[in-house]
Amino acid sequence: MLPGELVDFSHGDVDSEAFPPTPGSLQIFMDGVRSGGVQAYTEYRGREDIRAYLAECLGKFTGRAIEKADELIITPGTQGALFLAMAANISSGDKVAIVCPDYFANRRIAKFLGAEVTDIKIDYLDVECGAGIDLTQLEEAFKAGCKSFVFSNPNNPTGVIYSSEEIGEIAGLSERYGVTVIVDQLYSRLVYKGYDYTHLRETSLSPSKLITIMGPSKTESLSGYRLGIAIGPCEIIERMEKLQAIVSLRAPGYCQAVLRTWFAEPSEWISKRIMGHQQIRDDITRILRSVDGLRVRDPEGGSYVFPKLPTLGVPLDLFVKALRHQCNVIVTPGTEFDPMESGSIRLNFSQNRQAAIDATKRIASLIGRYRLGLLDTNRTAAPRRPC
Repeated sequence: MLPGELVDFSHGDVDSEAFPPTPGSLQIFMDGVRSGGVQAYTEYRGREDIRAYLAECLGKFTGRAIEKADELIITPGTQGALFLAMAANISSGDKVAIVCPDYFANRRIAKFLGAEVTDIKIDYLDVECGAGIDLTQLEEAFKAGCKSFVFSNPNNPTGVIYSSEEIGEIAGLSERYGVTVIVDQLYSRLVYKGYDYTHLRETSLSPSKLITIMGPSKTESLSGYRLGIAIGPCEIIERMEKLQAIVSLRAPGYCQAVLRTWFAEPSEWISKRIMGHQQIRDDITRILRSVDGLRVRDPEGGSYVFPKLPTLGVPLDLFVKALRHQCNVIVTPGTEFDPMESGSIRLNFSQNRQAAIDATKRIASLIGRYRLGLLDTNRTAAPRRPC
């Protein structure tokens, strides 16, 4: 029998009472269904009155006004927004700069579009402030002809936040070399106490060279509604709309109504959600730091932790399988976010607090046993001893 309940750290738990969707979201969805065709068949870029509401909220949140008609599109999830943004800007043979480690789809979409990827490293474990982006490497990539730069902030998978100085340097370099920046700010509302967040839209970077992606799927636990937002120059938003009309027509029509709950949560709702995540973050990083040889940085935003494991006697893929089959824990291998991250795993700790603590203890136990060489190192079979 496997120890403890299954904990799937590959994504957040929206089924339990830990982090349920925003209050009223189901009722508003049902109201959208009852409204019928007027909500089901919206404009391709999203229903106009909902876009007007979002433009006002997101303009205030990101520090720059948004024209609803021309500068905002509602998409099928932030994944949809990311694909549309990249496809509207990147052609086969283009050079694209992508942060490593970062969200796995960035590289996959760029490769699918036939682009040439240039990796930009972040030294997330050895800096005290910011993401540790290699700005010299970024400038060299821009000099070499990169036309686009894609990254997430807070960073997925590490949870680090780019400092205001780093964001300013990114804006300055992009402006100087005429590079279009696509920034994924999915977790920009989930920033922990003591940390500041700077939106690229607040900088001097020309709006014509910036696409900002956001959505309510993670912090607000609305992932199943498949809702994302992209903010950008009108000509790019128009290209994205034309592509969306071919691929999916529009974001789910009835679900668009749920966006009215975004930024309209009850007083202190978001602060309590941040506090709940921060408590779990502190619990599991404390456990991870007890493991000899493991390195981890406290996430500053988002719900991910990305520990660097000590040297193990087995490869990462076998270790991940062992966690699933012997410890009832699912994690994402670091190689999903950077081919060179063969010693890291990502945990999404948006979970029931006690379940997350117990699962992390099982991870720590298995790491210790691998380091001690107590497990079968045969790559053809997972270890048989339970955690």
